[in-house]
Amino acid sequence: MKKIAIALLLGLGVTCMSFDSNAQDAAKPATTTAVAPSVKWNKTEYDFGTIPQGVPAVATFDFENTGKAPLVLSNVVGSCGCTVPSWPKEPIMPGKKNKISATYNAASPGAFTKTVTVTLQNSAQPVVLTIKGTVAEKSEKAVK
Repeated sequence: MKKIAIALLLGLGVTCMSFDSNAQDAAKPATTTAVAPSVKWNKTEYDFGTIPQGVPAVATFDFENTGKAPLVLSNVVGSCGCTVPSWPKEPIMPGKKNKISATYNAASPGAFTKTVTVTLQNSAQPVVLTIKGTVAEKSEKAVK
């Protein structure tokens, strides 16, 4: 008889906790879906053409917040250590323009294609910016 009473008390306790949890969830304010950002890019690909070896090259990508809420760039990352991005850390207000710069370390001669991935707050799809070109090999100086 004791076992039945304990089982009933445990069952009642679990049921009460379940109702309390549901009541707390119902009391929470409903959250609204965040507004996806809207950005207009002047270009998403930058072709350096031919650049000299050993001289870092900088590509600039201009953009405008065409949405109705502040735009936050939550992360910007280059595809390798030879491509270093810089970007605004503060929110960009609706209608305002800004830029992302990508500095490419032109250490190795030859053709290159690198990317910079831009993650926007409240957006499922990142934006991929591309830089490309050819690094011309340094010519050896004539020995006198």
